[in-house]
Amino acid sequence: MTTFGVRLRNAMREHGPLCVGIDPHPPLLRAWGLTEDIAGLKVFADACVDAFAGRVALVKPQVAFFETYGSGGIMVLEETIGALREAGTLVLADAKRGDIGSTMDAYAHAWLGDGPLGSDAVTVSPYLGFGSLAPALDLAKANNRGVFVLSATSNPEGAELQRITGPDGRTIAQRMVDDAAAANAGAEFGSVGVVVGATLTEAPDLSALNGPILMPGVGAQGGGADSLRKLLPESALAAAVPAVSREVLKSGPSVSALQASVAQLTEEFAFLQR
Repeated sequence: MTTFGVRLRNAMREHGPLCVGIDPHPPLLRAWGLTEDIAGLKVFADACVDAFAGRVALVKPQVAFFETYGSGGIMVLEETIGALREAGTLVLADAKRGDIGSTMDAYAHAWLGDGPLGSDAVTVSPYLGFGSLAPALDLAKANNRGVFVLSATSNPEGAELQRITGPDGRTIAQRMVDDAAAANAGAEFGSVGVVVGATLTEAPDLSALNGPILMPGVGAQGGGADSLRKLLPESALAAAVPAVSREVLKSGPSVSALQASVAQLTEEFAFLQR
């Protein structure tokens, strides 16, 4: 099997660069006329699978919205991941896991292994030190999976930590990018991506990353094509993966309306792959 990075790059060339989220939060369930329970959750998730499978490069279920329903919600998540992957669509579990030692190893095996939650990639938090991610990085490499490392997030609280400058003059966010770049060294296109908010006013230097740049905040949160043009150097545009959730999901429950929204946004960001 080819590496996750190469599979993602190929999928972006085929379907466009979008990553579409599955975020079944209560207001959306209500807007879709669904009950706020496992039955409503399953209808929501199934509609998303029908709408997105085989049409986008990457689908990102937000794990927390499934966890809130307990074991039943996890079962729906397992089914959603399985259905998307069976259809040949790459899945990024948005779990934002981060811990040390055996605990991080357990998280890695849950999301990057061959179990029922096994996905093509997972989001991880490096703020116990980038080295704490070693179990996930090692397993991802062994299993041809990927990780996306939180680097420069767009939430206001993130800047308190991420913009701290160390003795070498680099911000913490930049160090996360640089460590991810080191992990990608020698790859055709790396499987260690970073998360950089699309609504930021400036981004870390991404020129050496050689991996995907997941950019949440597109659509309802204010990010768009112009945001990416301003944040990224020309050399990094082809690696950008704009992540959108509410802007697409508000079109539901109609599967065809969800697909139309995806098609419109895919066209908006088509310049990234030219």
